[in-house]
Amino acid sequence: MISLLRIIAIAQKEWIHIYRDIRSLILSLFTPALLVLIFGYALNMDVKNVTFVIYDQNRTSFSRQFAEIFMHSEYLQYSGYVHSFHDIDAIINSNKAVAALVIPFDFTKKLKSGKSSQVQLLLDASDSMSATIASGYFNAIISQYNLQLQHNALNSLGYGNSITPISVETRIWYNEELESKNFVVPGIIVIVLAIISALITSLTISREWERGTMESLITTPVRSYQIIIGKLLPYIFIGIFDVVITYLVGYFVFDIPIRGSFAELMLVSTLFLIGTCTFGLVISSATRIQVLSIQVAMIATYLPTILLSGFIFPIKNMPIILQAITYIIPARYMVSLIKGIAIKGLAASLLSTQIIFMVIFALVMVIVGIKKINLQYIG
Repeated sequence: MISLLRIIAIAQKEWIHIYRDIRSLILSLFTPALLVLIFGYALNMDVKNVTFVIYDQNRTSFSRQFAEIFMHSEYLQYSGYVHSFHDIDAIINSNKAVAALVIPFDFTKKLKSGKSSQVQLLLDASDSMSATIASGYFNAIISQYNLQLQHNALNSLGYGNSITPISVETRIWYNEELESKNFVVPGIIVIVLAIISALITSLTISREWERGTMESLITTPVRSYQIIIGKLLPYIFIGIFDVVITYLVGYFVFDIPIRGSFAELMLVSTLFLIGTCTFGLVISSATRIQVLSIQVAMIATYLPTILLSGFIFPIKNMPIILQAITYIIPARYMVSLIKGIAIKGLAASLLSTQIIFMVIFALVMVIVGIKKINLQYIG
């Protein structure tokens, strides 16, 4: 009971600090939702409206018919005909188009004589991912056109309605419309929560040292674990509020589904907050300077969470050393959990491995924080 009263007293003391700094409180409560909105709209990886031009060297009705099939795709945006390779070079260099389709002089002659004709696709690959996807769009349209030509040729030979021997029937699970927001926004939520939770707690211990109140706190009968828990509690509640707000933004603004249990999602999010908030406390107790604490917390959470969580860059494509480092990044497990529970509708029990690793991370951070406070008691 005495231990609980001490923890509550420290938590009340921390609430007073938070309440007095009303601007920081407002930022802590509403910045996560604002960041999710900004990044959710900005980080759109869908490649649509690929602007292209056509250089028709053949200039026949057959080549124009071929060119028209590219003008009615929802993914391509036709920008007009050009009359030379110099025009193509100027248009692509000025960013007026990212692709150019060149139809050769002998296009109609070769096709009508039963020969194969090659068209040229020029792409601006300064953005390699967009260029790769755009190339896929053009190749898919040309493949469909080739199939239609083959069917017409067989029909003209009296084979009747020919059929394709093998066809693919595709079923898209979990993201039926293949929209990037369905995997971008959950990752953004994890990044925002990791950064905000570490930042707001990185000031706690260092603020005590700068104001000279840490020495007074050390002289009291309060134990180190009571300091850690007491200072952690207010920020956990703030973090839970941030979790709810960011999930609501994702659900109502970006239509991100929550197919699994919302209660399980909140529980694993709270576990993630315990680890990241304690990590901020460890940074705060190690630096003892508020400005330095913020800088270290930003560097230690922002870059690893983006680069090594698997949110943008697949972990399996990374070098072995970096793959090993990702195991100590809690955001890696939280990204998997939020996608598994919210997007796929999985039960948390099926994601026990990720939960165990997050529990280990949280326990390690709590132990390190307690040890660090103990050393300050001795010092």
